[in-house]
Amino acid sequence: MDLVDLTGDGGVMKRIVKRARPDALAPSDSLAVVDVHYEGTLAATGAVFDSSREDNAVFTFELGRGSVIRAWECAIKTMQVGEIAEIICKPEYAYGSEGSPPEIPPNATLVFEVELMDCKPRKGSTVNSVVAEKAKLDELRREREAAAAIREEEKKKREDAKAAAAARLQEKLNAKKGGKGKSSKSKASQ
Repeated sequence: MDLVDLTGDGGVMKRIVKRARPDALAPSDSLAVVDVHYEGTLAATGAVFDSSREDNAVFTFELGRGSVIRAWECAIKTMQVGEIAEIICKPEYAYGSEGSPPEIPPNATLVFEVELMDCKPRKGSTVNSVVAEKAKLDELRREREAAAAIREEEKKKREDAKAAAAARLQEKLNAKKGGKGKSSKSKASQ
């Protein structure tokens, strides 16, 4: 799959390795707590420096809290549950010149393979509030689609009315032409 520049400056690039189902959940303001599996490698050498897969421990964090590197904040917001993506991040979107953890050299470009396992409401949010928000968003989408259908129907009616008016005008013009022809013939026969 193609690389997508998520930041516009080449700082965070994403390639989808495995697509999610079309109806899969995605992180949002109301579903900001995410569970991921990941493996981090150094772009220069391919050496693995961190992985959640070694002990099969899911890594959970909340988007928007600054608890992970900027590249993850940016990229994971674009994913859906079940998606696996390769995220390539320049140092300024990762650990910068400090290089942390110690096995990461300063100014290293990093490559993460990330699988979004789940996204959940923040603590204090209830599943019911999330379900209600999703229902509200679905209702707004249906209302927009209905409004678009009404606008399309009105546009078609206007076009049909214009076509009918043009046809009536053409009939009148044809009748005038036909009427002039009849009156010329009738004058000639008199």
